Amino acid sequence: MITVIGDAVVTLLPGPAESVLRARPGGTGFGTAVSAARLGYPTALMARLSRDPFGQILRSHAARNGVDLSACPEADEPTMIAVTAAAGRDSTGSLYFHGTASWQWTSAELGWIPADTTVLHIDSMACCVPPGSTRILRAAARHRGRGAIVCLNVGIEPAVLESPARGRLLIDRPVRSADVVRATVEDIAWLYPGRSPEAVAQMWLAAGPKLAVITRGSESVIAIRDSGVVLHRPLYGSDVAFTGALLGGLHQLRCSGQGMAGLTTGALGSMLDAAAGPASAPDGARDRWMPGRALTHRL
Repeated sequence: MITVIGDAVVTLLPGPAESVLRARPGGTGFGTAVSAARLGYPTALMARLSRDPFGQILRSHAARNGVDLSACPEADEPTMIAVTAAAGRDSTGSLYFHGTASWQWTSAELGWIPADTTVLHIDSMACCVPPGSTRILRAAARHRGRGAIVCLNVGIEPAVLESPARGRLLIDRPVRSADVVRATVEDIAWLYPGRSPEAVAQMWLAAGPKLAVITRGSESVIAIRDSGVVLHRPLYGSDVAFTGALLGGLHQLRCSGQGMAGLTTGALGSMLDAAAGPASAPDGARDRWMPGRALTHRL
């Protein structure tokens, strides 16, 4: 199955009245697991879900969407909370993460990673905050050695990373531990001001990964191989929906008996078409999908 290790957050949004806040389940890792499960892929979430009421909201939402929660520890620490002024990526708000459940992984809990994991997807924030960060990377190395494809999502939370310089230091080891690195142009611009996404991807690939996949909002996706091959595709739907579908493609690759070494350029193109196309997009985006010419070139 696909196993996702990442954060689980409850976002508080303004409700219909000034004194009312709506609680929305989320978090990058949490949303990715839900997206993959909705597409029909066997998906396990490994997030430390609190016993508090917000943790119960998260657990119920994931279960309703078919996510396997058998490897989710019940945590005594509180749920991480984000408070935003309005819905949307660019809204201002606050993140309350110190001492919350998401970061307190123990080695024993990480021993719960399902033995039949084909793809291990890790959110970078889980690899950047002690005490769990080092333990997660050790567990990932063990499963990578057993044949699992390790995919790293480079997600940026300025409140956690504090500065681009610190973020670059913290992200280095997780990148070296991955087979696939997934990022957005916005996150790359924050980490590496003034550098092109393609140049950053090439730097990551030189450190060990075989593939870098970068999305530009809801417009396009670029995939860069360690061989220098670059594929472009239009993108329909959200970053999280695309990532869930991409993990599904990697899962199918691994179930066929192949690893990253067996991923041909043609197979990668087909995987991107499936992940970025209308099948994985919200219904409203499917109606405007028009197949276009795939662009392939070599740096």
